[in-house]
Amino acid sequence: MKKILMVGTSLSTMGGIASVTRVYEGTGLFERYRVHYLATHCDGGPLAKLRIMLCAYARFVAMLLTGQVGLIHVHVASHASFWRKSGFFLLAFLCRVPSILHLHGGGFAVFYERQCGPLRRAYIRYIFNHASRVLVLSSGWQAWVRGMSRNPHVETMFNPVALPPTVAPWPARQAGSVLFLGKLGKAKGVDDLLQACAELTQRCPSLHLALGGDGDRGAVQQQADALGVARHVELLGWVQGEQKTRLLNSCRIYVLPSYFEGLPMSILEAMASGVPVIATAIGGIPEAIQDGVEGYLLAPGDVQGLADRIARLLADDALAQRMGAAGRSKVERQFSTAAVMPRLEQIYTDLGLSAV
Repeated sequence: MKKILMVGTSLSTMGGIASVTRVYEGTGLFERYRVHYLATHCDGGPLAKLRIMLCAYARFVAMLLTGQVGLIHVHVASHASFWRKSGFFLLAFLCRVPSILHLHGGGFAVFYERQCGPLRRAYIRYIFNHASRVLVLSSGWQAWVRGMSRNPHVETMFNPVALPPTVAPWPARQAGSVLFLGKLGKAKGVDDLLQACAELTQRCPSLHLALGGDGDRGAVQQQADALGVARHVELLGWVQGEQKTRLLNSCRIYVLPSYFEGLPMSILEAMASGVPVIATAIGGIPEAIQDGVEGYLLAPGDVQGLADRIARLLADDALAQRMGAAGRSKVERQFSTAAVMPRLEQIYTDLGLSAV
């Protein structure tokens, strides 16, 4: 019986691709469509990463030779993620197995246009051109891929998020609480967020900025100390599961002032939890948030604008609640598993794989 082979990072790793695939698994997709998940990457040292990649390729070749693979669905981002997984496409093309290239990560255009020479760009185009479907996270990414590739089957499919059954009541949320989840560093706008925090301490004495994520925690702590805001900042490390749920149920604002993004799962999770979001107008974020409706959008690096919008929401509970409710409603309509998963299942069916 033919299977769908889904290729991505280990489900136990940190990051957006693992978050998306865990949602897929949670909906029962793997059982309904005989999905075999193949991890090509894991957290750890170089040897552990090399071992898991080689084992994944060996398993894929064995499944191809025994006729088990009916479709491959490969989650890719830029840099090593693309190079590591591109061989799966070459093998699928050789064996005439349908393939889905699912593009994640907001930096792929920069990677392709500025960090690859002519030969590498030609190789990337070859993979995109010959995939049976290319799935992207926003209409902006769809337009970019259509300009780069001649593939006629480029489709937008939003990341799905599990919708919590209830939203925490607003009075139960911690006064002054602002939450960030992601890799700690300049690319995610953490430096800007700390500078905005320094702008806010006089206006918002109760400000509490919780930073959840991996990265250079020492450098973040050093910057917080230098700006005199350390007592307002809490470094949580990587958070997931029940801890993430508690944080989303207790914060008043979710903030992600990134410089590069696709469609961040953390923003969708915050919206699903009824939390207003302040984010940068990049990647697929404007398709999730309309400025002034579900939250606020600003340009990357706009520290003063970031500080002003945080202050506005912390000072106006009615506005924050209204935006949070609008965000949850939008997730329910467009980004919930009930809204997104039927589209993916239809793509599987169109490519010849039906549910059990």
